[in-house]
Amino acid sequence: MAGGSAIRGSRVGAGPLGETERGDAAPRVRVSYWCANGHETRPSFSSEVQVEIPETWDCPRCGFPGGQDQDDPPAPPRNEPYKTHLAYVKERRSDADGVALLDEALAALRARRGG
Repeated sequence: MAGGSAIRGSRVGAGPLGETERGDAAPRVRVSYWCANGHETRPSFSSEVQVEIPETWDCPRCGFPGGQDQDDPPAPPRNEPYKTHLAYVKERRSDADGVALLDEALAALRARRGG
C-alpha cells in the first residue's frame, strides 16, 4: 500500500493543469490605482463584459482608497474619535434643554410619589 498522505486521483510527476485542460483565459484589462501613500494596485477586469470600472479601489497594503490619477490620489478617510452616548446627547440638546427635561422628570416623579 502507498503512503497515507497521497492525494487520490493523482500520480507521481503530474503537473498542474494547463490552458489546454482548462480552456482559454478571458481577455483582461488592468487598471492602475494609487493611494495617498503612493502604493500602486493593479486589479484586472474582464474586457468582454461591459462592466463599469470603479473610480476608487481600496489599497491592499494600507487600506486607503486609491484613485486612477497618480498625481492626485483620494484623501484618506478622516477617522472620528469614539463618542459616548452623553456626547451625542449634548450635541442635540443645550444645557437649558437638559435642565428643563430634568425638572419635568423630577416633577413627574414627585407627583407619582405624592410629594
